[in-house]
Amino acid sequence: MTRHALLAAFLPFTILAADWPQWRGPNQNGATEAENLPSKFSLSQGLKWSAPLPSSAASSPAVVGNSVFVSAIDVAEQKLLGICIDAQSGKERWRKAIGTGHKWDKNSNLASPSPAADAKNVYFFFATGDLHAYDHQGNEVWTRQISKDHGNFGTQWTYSSSATLDNGKLYVQVLQRDESFVFQGVTKGTPGGDNRSYILCLDATTGKDVWKQFRSSDAVAETLEAFSSPVFYDHEGQRQMLIVGGDCITGHKASTGEEIWRWGSWNPDKIGHWRLVPSVVALDGIALACAPKNNPVFGIKLGLKGKLDDSAIAWTSDPKVVTTDVSTPLAYQGFFYVLDSGRKTISCLEPKTGKVLWTGETGSKAKFESSPVAADGKIYMTNFWGEVYVVAANPAKFELLHVAEMGNGSKAQGNDESVRASVAIANNCLYIRTQDKIHCVAP
Repeated sequence: MTRHALLAAFLPFTILAADWPQWRGPNQNGATEAENLPSKFSLSQGLKWSAPLPSSAASSPAVVGNSVFVSAIDVAEQKLLGICIDAQSGKERWRKAIGTGHKWDKNSNLASPSPAADAKNVYFFFATGDLHAYDHQGNEVWTRQISKDHGNFGTQWTYSSSATLDNGKLYVQVLQRDESFVFQGVTKGTPGGDNRSYILCLDATTGKDVWKQFRSSDAVAETLEAFSSPVFYDHEGQRQMLIVGGDCITGHKASTGEEIWRWGSWNPDKIGHWRLVPSVVALDGIALACAPKNNPVFGIKLGLKGKLDDSAIAWTSDPKVVTTDVSTPLAYQGFFYVLDSGRKTISCLEPKTGKVLWTGETGSKAKFESSPVAADGKIYMTNFWGEVYVVAANPAKFELLHVAEMGNGSKAQGNDESVRASVAIANNCLYIRTQDKIHCVAP
């Protein structure tokens, strides 16, 4: 029995430091404690293996123990797939057909939410609402259809929020319009039904609902929608669930979903097309709320209660320097790193003050819509073309260490062939999803 298997037998939900169990990693901040990671690599240098994937997707890999889990689509058969790959050899162990479909719009496909995994199970979630749990051997544990049980998702663009694991519970966030509508021939939301936004908590062992918390908002139209995901953070001895979208950021009790506090808005004019993508990241008592459409990043003080006024703002960025429309910021070694998709820059900020220590030009010709990740003093981020940029995580200065061309040569910009998946760091390796492959880069 391997070390991972032995521990899993006694601690079925334990995640080890070597794992990357979900989209923002083991600490839900984009960072991990891995060591001896490469700064320079390519398709011909440092590559441990490459495995073909049946499709592109915005979903990022999850890695637990010796298993890499990936969501994808069999385009020819119109099937939604959950795939398990051996983390050491790159050989596919199993794949499961979970639902049907391909895409509803040109920008994304239905495999946009990332899988999550613990030491016992993996949880595949798709934009259709299909949510299936399998053990690591590929045996089905339970299955749910969230949109059937709680209503169709009412987002104009393809629903992309990832389910988040925390302390044996699985959390699904649905921030959506408050009425049904038709977009590009597809009915969004539930006609005549309850279209309120909500957070759903499920028992990861059984898949059964634990609680459902509705989340109100004063936003209008598309601005009610968010493609962010729940993030959990400990502050002053309390585990909080942090949610952003609908022109506000809210903190909730992780155990019940009860709202503790909220702050907003960055949209006092009630502009109706400000959907939101980046999730919250928290560090040193500050939570970041990233307003969309090249607007500021707000540092919000944690530890407050109720409906907060602007005295809760610790700092506000100058959006001409620091902004992000898509990429979720990184918290690493005491600093925030904010990736600007459109300008292709990355900035290092002090958490308490928002002081910009530096802003670096990556030189990328393609946009970034993946989110930066970090370990071993290095930051990794992938652009639309599958080029991985490696930056030193050094608050003293910006240093671009390397650019690795890991894609298939496609120059797609903004459609579902563009690379949006974030790098996963596990087993002291990099797991990089590109247009049609997943690569493992070893030290």
